[in-house]
Amino acid sequence: YIDKIHLKYKVNLIMKINTINKKEIEKFSEIAEEWWDPSGKFKPLHKFNPIRIDYIKQNIIKTLKLDNKIRPLDKIKILDVGCGGGLLSEPMCRLGAEVTGIDASEKNISVAKIHAKKNDLNIKYICSSPEKLKNDNKYDVILNMEIIEHVDDVEFFLKSCSNLLKKSGIMFVATLNKTFKSYIFAIVGAEYILRWLPIGTHEWEKFVKPEDLIQILKKNNFSLDKLDGLKFNLISDNWSLSVDRSVNYIAKFIKN
Repeated sequence: YIDKIHLKYKVNLIMKINTINKKEIEKFSEIAEEWWDPSGKFKPLHKFNPIRIDYIKQNIIKTLKLDNKIRPLDKIKILDVGCGGGLLSEPMCRLGAEVTGIDASEKNISVAKIHAKKNDLNIKYICSSPEKLKNDNKYDVILNMEIIEHVDDVEFFLKSCSNLLKKSGIMFVATLNKTFKSYIFAIVGAEYILRWLPIGTHEWEKFVKPEDLIQILKKNNFSLDKLDGLKFNLISDNWSLSVDRSVNYIAKFIKN
């Protein structure tokens, strides 16, 4: 009986210190080769990328009071969590940042390394999750973009990210709101009708409401600095910031 209790304790402990969802990793590993195909399965992210890049860049410059016109993010240490094939890591590097990209999929990391090498970009890619990342030097900025809806334990995941961020550092989180509208647009519309994404890419149960995200990060000593909605215009075929946060939203938090 005592042995069973010890075993149960060990299993719970192992589960608690690991945010990796194997099913999600396998799902994205299967299509890893398509990361840099703008017409492939990651087409929505390619369309999404310009607004994300500008939002991150402008907010870092404003908060950290940077004034380098040629390399706006010069020497800023950025951790791109769930970096995939490097769609955000590469532009951040080109803007001057010292970028580390981590992903739990070895295939994603392999694709990211090859593409960065082809483009002569010095990016440190590591196959890891935040709770397993060993790094003595903390980061100025952490990017959690379209990742928290794919992890097993959001609270522990964000706490692990917090441990890697400097005091007064910035954490960006972009994800999907948990509303009926997000189910219709992000799953029924994007996956089943328009086929922008492979069916099964998202699970509505894992979507996170902004108020829940704010509370989780508040417990980890973060304060919300900015919260914006993101919307896609079918006519102009591009993304823009919006006051409507009912589907996609992006938030900026400062570590106190």
